[in-house]
Amino acid sequence: MIILALETSCDETSAAVVKDGREVLSNVVYSQMHTHARFGGVVPEVASREHVKSILSVIDEALSQAHIDASALDAVAVTEGPGLIGSLLVGINAAKAFAFAHQKPLLGVHHIAGHIYANQAVTPMVFPLLCLVVSGGHTELILMEDHMRFTLLGQTQDDAIGEAYDKVARVMGLGYPGGPKLDALAQSVTQSHLTMPKTQLEGYDFSYSGLKSHVINTLNTAKMKGETIAQDALAHRFQEAALGQLIDQTRKALANHEVKQVLLAGGVAANQRLRTWLKDAVAPIPLVVPPLSLCTDNAGMIGLAAYYQHQREGLKEGLALNGYSRQTLFDRYR
Repeated sequence: MIILALETSCDETSAAVVKDGREVLSNVVYSQMHTHARFGGVVPEVASREHVKSILSVIDEALSQAHIDASALDAVAVTEGPGLIGSLLVGINAAKAFAFAHQKPLLGVHHIAGHIYANQAVTPMVFPLLCLVVSGGHTELILMEDHMRFTLLGQTQDDAIGEAYDKVARVMGLGYPGGPKLDALAQSVTQSHLTMPKTQLEGYDFSYSGLKSHVINTLNTAKMKGETIAQDALAHRFQEAALGQLIDQTRKALANHEVKQVLLAGGVAANQRLRTWLKDAVAPIPLVVPPLSLCTDNAGMIGLAAYYQHQREGLKEGLALNGYSRQTLFDRYR
């Protein structure tokens, strides 16, 4: 089964061709990062216009790189939510037009399902498994008993970890996107005298608003006193506290659920410290992590998820497909 997939949930315009839920034949991503950098973050209206400008050329390039003609496609898949509604609708309407013009079935895929299934390009999923989802808008621990069957164990009660990274990086003057810069700065030192609060929650939930506020207050207090705080030391302590919460909650979940695999998914999965720390923490259970090209938003992951969604649901959306700015994984796949 060969699927053309589109992803436009935020500020990346992407198209990919995926075969049989395992092989990514092409994955073209046009990033708007340079456009939004001067604003210090993503501007929704600007993102929508940029998607309109690039979507057709990105689709053409994905088909060309895969050496696939439209007639060889079996279906078209597109992110239906969650995300910026204007951005989502650009991709959805492009997918509808393409599907209608070439008489192809249409599949709407949840964005987080895509992030999870990016791991399928590395190695087949072995159930039951535990997935840690870490991104700009999501921090969740999910148990999977089978393909496209998701049970929520825990989630953030306020900020997602990626959002906390970007806000702390902005206050530190590291610019946008701040996450990768903060990670690199944090790894330039091995210890710090600074202290960070330890968040403790019942169950498997997460919370990052207190940690973020502590960093902001620390910087403001130092500024009022005319003191200087070493940025590398601050970044190091913040990262250790933020990632430590992920490690603690994952270990707790593993102690109470027997699984055969642990998956890492989402944009923050690109964090090198998290990759190495989590691998050690879950051993001897194997940890599966997507390649860097499939960690951030891309259409390849949507095409991978679409194949298994089709296996479970068949083809049911059609041209009535709509976009959803707020849509949980667990409402979408019941």
